Amino acid sequence: MKVAVLGSGLMGKEAARDLVQSAGVEKVGLADIDFNRAKFVCEKIDSKKIHPYKVDAGNVEELAAFIKNYDVVINALFYSFNEIVARTAVEVGVSSVDLGGHIGEVTDHVLELHEGAKAAGVTIIPDLGVAPGMINILSGHGAGQLEELESIRLYVGGIPVHPDPPIEYNHVFSMEGLLDHYTDASTIIRNGKKQIVDSLTELEELHFDRFGPLEAFHTSGGTSTLIKSYPSIETLEYKTIRYPGHAAKMKLLVDLKLTGNEHVVEVNGVAVKPRDVLLKTIDPILDLKDKDDVVLLRVQVGGRKNNDKATYQYEMVTYKDRENQVTAMARATANTISVVAQMIGRKDIIKKGVYPPEQIVPGDLYMKEMAKRNVNISERLTLE
Repeated sequence: MKVAVLGSGLMGKEAARDLVQSAGVEKVGLADIDFNRAKFVCEKIDSKKIHPYKVDAGNVEELAAFIKNYDVVINALFYSFNEIVARTAVEVGVSSVDLGGHIGEVTDHVLELHEGAKAAGVTIIPDLGVAPGMINILSGHGAGQLEELESIRLYVGGIPVHPDPPIEYNHVFSMEGLLDHYTDASTIIRNGKKQIVDSLTELEELHFDRFGPLEAFHTSGGTSTLIKSYPSIETLEYKTIRYPGHAAKMKLLVDLKLTGNEHVVEVNGVAVKPRDVLLKTIDPILDLKDKDDVVLLRVQVGGRKNNDKATYQYEMVTYKDRENQVTAMARATANTISVVAQMIGRKDIIKKGVYPPEQIVPGDLYMKEMAKRNVNISERLTLE
């Protein structure tokens, strides 16, 4: 199969690295608006399968001319490009996947392309990161093994192995996105009803092997498409995992209106966004640099199985790849989108149209493929 990768940033680079190491992939085209950056990444990967290209994804004609030569497109660009890439892929008849983005209802706009994608005979799957992404696939897999689905509880966190003050956290993805998840309200389902709760609230204590105590709290966007896929569920909640004390410190910044994208103040006659100042201040402080990170994940899917109360629990602890200097978050995210893209290319996934991960990605095969990449996800069934 031939796979196009849009974006030569961290996720695009690692997805491309996985693709060239996969036997079923014969060609990888790595595109970026900055050709030299794409060329540099290709030289680093050092494979005859991969080639750099200069493509402006904001230019529909240029984008279409590039992706029409491939079987599947991996969109590793910022979420604001998700709709234009998916729409263009449908128009030229190429399947595509992206890393998600629920800000501004971006994923909803991609899902609206379903009938067009179905008519074009292509498969489009948004939200293929970790959260959303991996948690959706595992939720769908667990739900599919139950006769009656009652609850989905999701816990995910990308954290440093060794935390440092002032807030015991180092960012493993965009700080802008992080502030959005902390500032925006969270949508959950509780007692069978959709509810809105403040992010950074309702803390729980969690323990993982070698990690604990930790705290988990609501953040926006985590329930993603699961809200629509399972509207009749009794409980659906997503919480982010951090070291103890982190939520209280970030909640103070939110309450002081330092994190919102819309808030503007006047300083000496100049309009200033406090958020912009905050980002400039804390981004270098919280840069992971060469520190080790870990991604912790726990998905609990509960319901009824053979008249018994049953819970499927999926758990993952993934560390940084020190040999290749690849963060744990990049490993989990880039491998997820690469694996699913290859499933489409190999026709392990054959449904046409636009589907969220929980409705279309075979969870058992996904876990096997991730294990080949040393991203191990355990499954445990508990009956009562």
